[in-house]
Amino acid sequence: MMDRPHGYRKETLALSRNTVLRSLGHFIVKARWPVIILGVIVFVASAVIGAGTVGKLSLSRWEVPGSESYQAGKALEQRFGSGSPNLALLVTAKHGTIDSPDIREAGLALTDELAGEEAVQQAASYWSRGGTQTLRSKDGTQALILAHLKGTVTEARTALASLSPKFTRETELLKVEVGGQDEIFRQAAGLARQDFARAEMIILPGVFVLLLLVYRRFRATALTIGVGLFAMVGTLAGLAAVVPFTEVSTFALNLTLVMGLGLGIDYSLFMIFRFREELASGKDAHASAVIAVETAGRTVIFSGITVAASCSVLFVFPFPFLQSFAYTGVMVVLSGIIGSVLILPAFFAVLGPRLARRSQTGTSTASPGSSRSRGDWWYRWAKAVMRRPVLYGGAAMLILLLLGSPVLDLRFGLPDHRVLPANATSRIVEDQKMAGFPAEETDAIQVVASEVKDPSAVMADISAYAERLSKVSGIIQVDSLAGSYAEGRLITPANAAHARFAGADGGTFLTVIPYGSAISADAPGLVREIRAMAAPFEVMVGGYPGDLTDFREKLLERIPVALVLVLAITFVILFLMTGSILLPLKATLLNFLSLTIMFGALVWVFQQGHFSRLLGFTPAGSIEPSIPILMFCIAYGLSMDYEVFILSRIKEEYDRTGDLEESVARGLQKSGSLVTTAAVILAFTFAAYGTGEVVFLKMLGVGMTLAVLIDATLIRSVLVPAFMKLAGRANWWAPPALRRFYERYGISEG
Repeated sequence: MMDRPHGYRKETLALSRNTVLRSLGHFIVKARWPVIILGVIVFVASAVIGAGTVGKLSLSRWEVPGSESYQAGKALEQRFGSGSPNLALLVTAKHGTIDSPDIREAGLALTDELAGEEAVQQAASYWSRGGTQTLRSKDGTQALILAHLKGTVTEARTALASLSPKFTRETELLKVEVGGQDEIFRQAAGLARQDFARAEMIILPGVFVLLLLVYRRFRATALTIGVGLFAMVGTLAGLAAVVPFTEVSTFALNLTLVMGLGLGIDYSLFMIFRFREELASGKDAHASAVIAVETAGRTVIFSGITVAASCSVLFVFPFPFLQSFAYTGVMVVLSGIIGSVLILPAFFAVLGPRLARRSQTGTSTASPGSSRSRGDWWYRWAKAVMRRPVLYGGAAMLILLLLGSPVLDLRFGLPDHRVLPANATSRIVEDQKMAGFPAEETDAIQVVASEVKDPSAVMADISAYAERLSKVSGIIQVDSLAGSYAEGRLITPANAAHARFAGADGGTFLTVIPYGSAISADAPGLVREIRAMAAPFEVMVGGYPGDLTDFREKLLERIPVALVLVLAITFVILFLMTGSILLPLKATLLNFLSLTIMFGALVWVFQQGHFSRLLGFTPAGSIEPSIPILMFCIAYGLSMDYEVFILSRIKEEYDRTGDLEESVARGLQKSGSLVTTAAVILAFTFAAYGTGEVVFLKMLGVGMTLAVLIDATLIRSVLVPAFMKLAGRANWWAPPALRRFYERYGISEG
């Protein structure tokens, strides 16, 4: 009969009150072989279904459905058969200038060829528009052909996959290169898929080796990798049920890999370490498996709920791009919980001591061996911190504040071609355009007046409005039905090329073309100034700068809502676990410190450009806001993941002994090395993306790696024991009403 530990009565009462997971553990042990067989079947079926999901994922533009820019874009397509140029051919004359008769003839032929493509709705060029200055380079050796592709973003970029190589050519007269916004982000998506494959080749072998060093057991390593893979394929299979009803971004694949494998491994580590701990205490495999489900399983479930809740907050942003990561995050957690809590314990019951840690002599041992020495180190470290909590905690705070200080210089900006590596063909085209052309017509601002019934009757108003628009600082030219204007004067009277500004059933629009430097410096400011200008008729301002401006403003507008939701949800979850008001507040404060480090790193590296040569990217001087928001939700959830695990072990000891300092030390003794191990492995999976070629993925890799490591080490190992020591018994305080609520509905690790 097993020895009864001190506090056994409290533990027994806790377990008798919470019987669901205990009953589940018994069921899994009894039905272990059916559970394993069913798990394998689900894994294979998910892999097959998930493989078909990849081709159904969508590409996204920076659009806000229902916004002014979105409505302007729809009106351009429906009323005028036009739209913002999303494909650009850069034509370079190999001899002479683009005004040479033979070059002009070849350019017009190329324009007609592009316009004849089925996917192209409209195409025009320097030559077809009578030599407009905005499509001619300053030295006269290059010209642009612009086109608008039909259909959704996925249809347009799918068409580009064949159009781009077809029109990338070189003849005796011309060199033709392909660029434009959709080509930039099509190539970014393609490189992201390559990064996905390369990361997978790095992550899987690397994680396998790390786990083998941790477990010293092939079976335990294989099972952990298996749960990670189960979470990945389960997520892809789950997305298959979502894609018929909504857009899911192709970039969700990358998150599926890194979070699926990472969380699957985290949860498996928690379960296997608890199973080993119970084996080491003298229990048999079946009893150890049941207790692992009952205790670590409960922690995994609540950790998972925390991560899923943080990711689900992305649903408040009305963008398919970010909502894709919400779907992915929730499904990754669900799949990881199924794999680790429902399927993995069945293997515990079958393999038993063969999952125990191998001793230094190569034989199995019930005793944790070197794990105990690591645990003793964490115990001694926690005691040392709690002896001088102000010294250790203050030093850690100073380090964190110093590392996070660059966040004070955070500036949000808009994405451009610099998200690609310098050798990407579409980026080369954009670099040439910025260096050689005075304007950015692909970034033109479209001013749409679709309700004007007879444009010819208001020609004087159109002329006066275009004249005023051309005086706006940063605008090189305004094209309209009344002609082209620059600096407040008519430079090209209305001709056949200007007829495109009148719709067949009424309506008109104006194209406001900015200087390249102006659009790079402050595109939102330019859009706001044009929207604020009085117009002689009702107008909608759109175009690519309008899309990006509306996207950024809507994104920033929803951030406070997202923050409140994240804080409220995680506060409730931690209260249900601890019964404390102070501990959730402490966890929130420490998580924000951790995230400050992450954002400080993003500013220092990706905004200010430190290590840009080493990492292989070009700093833009600002940060596109959607990726940091995504990283915030993921990192906050993962931080809470480790917080939940550590607090559950501390509370388990506190419920058993009532000794605060001893419970903190014992809790860290049992969880410190495990949390650090899990963090190192998760950080490794994120770090693989730091080697990617797309800046978005580099940001995700570098920022998340640093956040996970700092959180699991400096914050959890120093600030948690220091804070809990200083707070004393106030750690567990709650108002009487909330205390009664917790005693009835709260969760105890037992």
